[in-house]
Amino acid sequence: MKTTEHTELIRRFADDFTTLQEAVLSQVNGVCAPETAAALEHASLAGPVTVVLAHADVLARGAVRRAELSVQPPERLRQLRAHARRVRRARSQAETRYKEERARRLGRRSRPVDPLEWRVARTAFTSASHEALRQELRDRGLPDGTPQAPESDLAQWAWDRRTAGGELPAPVRALRDCDEDAFVEALLRDAREEENPYLPHDAVVERWSRHARAAQAWGRYAIGRAEQDLLACPLSARRTRLDALDDAYQDTAVLAARSREALLRVTDLHDRMQADVTTGPFAELVRECRAAALARFADAEPAAWRGVRELVARHRADCPEQTDGCPHCHHALAAVLADTPPADTDEYGEHSAAVPADADRYALLTDLPDTAVVAVADAAVGDESALSGYGWAAEDGTTGHGDSFASSSGEAEVIGVCAAALSLLERHEHAPVIVLCDSTEAVGVVDAALRTGDRAAGHRTLLFPESRQLMDSLMRHRHRVQVRWLKGHIGHDLNETADALARLALRRATGRIPLSAARKEETRIVRSLGSGAGRLPVAA
Repeated sequence: MKTTEHTELIRRFADDFTTLQEAVLSQVNGVCAPETAAALEHASLAGPVTVVLAHADVLARGAVRRAELSVQPPERLRQLRAHARRVRRARSQAETRYKEERARRLGRRSRPVDPLEWRVARTAFTSASHEALRQELRDRGLPDGTPQAPESDLAQWAWDRRTAGGELPAPVRALRDCDEDAFVEALLRDAREEENPYLPHDAVVERWSRHARAAQAWGRYAIGRAEQDLLACPLSARRTRLDALDDAYQDTAVLAARSREALLRVTDLHDRMQADVTTGPFAELVRECRAAALARFADAEPAAWRGVRELVARHRADCPEQTDGCPHCHHALAAVLADTPPADTDEYGEHSAAVPADADRYALLTDLPDTAVVAVADAAVGDESALSGYGWAAEDGTTGHGDSFASSSGEAEVIGVCAAALSLLERHEHAPVIVLCDSTEAVGVVDAALRTGDRAAGHRTLLFPESRQLMDSLMRHRHRVQVRWLKGHIGHDLNETADALARLALRRATGRIPLSAARKEETRIVRSLGSGAGRLPVAA
């Protein structure tokens, strides 16, 4: 194929999403023309191919789900599942290739290696070297440093200064200044109605990437709602509702593609910002700051500096990478200097008593009050929609389970905690209630809300109205409720029961188990716990 024709094909793929998608899917299905396959290998298409496959992945899973819910022939279902697996595998491979292409592109930039003495000091004496650098940056009027300083903060500082003079278009200013809910609404309109050409602007692209996951969650919420409506009606009346499910998957596929595009664009922005401080005048400024910080470190920590200098001098005498600046040697050298106690001693150098391997199984449960009602809650989430299941089991033998909508596993776990607590509060009017959960995120969210009385404390995790309403209900009883962390999947009876009930609830909610079979499964789970046998021990 001629070079000009090849270039034209690459350009067409880059400019036309539909054409690129057709080419990529033909490659996935093994029917791709040689010239098309050659064009798809071009480095400039590595990112766009991941966008196409993010879109195709959602649609492929949607086709499988429609077939499951419309009782397609088994052979058709097998074909759709095989296609979905091929798309998922191709998506993973494309994302790996994009990372490799980016690393290759960044690797072409000539970046000087920092002096070995500075790298060793920074690694072995982290606090002292960082403080020396922070002092140098402050004296120069530059942003305070971070562990990667000065590039990370200096990049943002330099970029802001360079772009401060330009007047932003009004639609960009509106996107930059609106609140979070309004921004997510803008992302949903972008996917469902009309593409917003201002989202890729440097002033808002980071915000776009940050909120794209929330927008995707609302897409999965729409899928869950459509799925729930479909399962509520008989097979003969499902055609219209199947169309609604298709629409929800189409919207979510666009949201997934736009989310991937946002990530690519924000990555490109960060690469450009980083390039500003690794070449030219800013690169020289970075080198000056580090050299001055090393001098400050030497003055403040003379003994440490002497150790660094002597160790580096001995190392350079026979290092085969000396001419390249010993680019990878600082970790081993810093390990020699690092002042770390042996693994079996505490911070004062005293030997600690041996701790049994399973001693942390009930570490947070040893001080539970005798009057408290204790339960363990768990949750399960699916891949396709926001439908989730939760389950709980109490030490008095009572259990519960149900389904809701969750944007993440953390939100699903919070729903389980709230549902368990509210049920037990109703059963036990005066006793304190303690709910244990193996999700640190969920425990943190609920605990913060209960301690502070702030209903908005968990809104970053609690995206959907169902979970927020449950939290609001629980807040009315916050002085009677505690939530604590319990290490999961270690054989704790209540935890295993709650997990089994949550998975059963999700299967029931998604129609993957009929009601009669679900009731039998629930009976088996509860019987295995020992329901009706009296109070069950929480601690070993």
